[in-house]
Amino acid sequence: MNISLKNSAVLLIDFINDFNFERGERLLKHTKEILPNVKRLKAFAKENNLPVIYINDHYNLWQADFHKIIDNCTNDWSQEVIKAIKPDEDDYFFIKPKHSAFFQTPLHTLLNQLKKTHLIMSGIAGDICILFSAKDAHMYDYSLHIPENCMASNEKQGNEYALYLMRTVMNANTEPI
Repeated sequence: MNISLKNSAVLLIDFINDFNFERGERLLKHTKEILPNVKRLKAFAKENNLPVIYINDHYNLWQADFHKIIDNCTNDWSQEVIKAIKPDEDDYFFIKPKHSAFFQTPLHTLLNQLKKTHLIMSGIAGDICILFSAKDAHMYDYSLHIPENCMASNEKQGNEYALYLMRTVMNANTEPI
């Protein structure tokens, strides 16, 4: 498959997060570690006119309105991350009902309409939502770049294992950006 910027899109998964769950403090710590890289990835996308597509948990709001989800998720823990990587008005934004960015969302349809066949994925939690999204993307025959320095999980071991699976099973490029 020919990979170029022309056929690429950037997916940012679950960055609007309240981190208010068991081991959320660990995920927050690891998310802050990757935040400069994710900001650099988003800036690269904007500079190169790549579509930036946010796919996020719905937090029982069930409205694809990132302003409402930001309001719901912002707290003392999350505000730094949300402020640093929140969507711009010209970004795409979808909510997802489960772990995968593709499961019961219009993501695949949008990517087809935009003629995008290569995905650069970033997000949290790497060993759950990114892994499931990468699996679905692979099943749809997208080529993948999932920079290891743009993905975080609760536990470093889980993150490393997810990256291993993405490299070996899904043929993903996991080189850092």
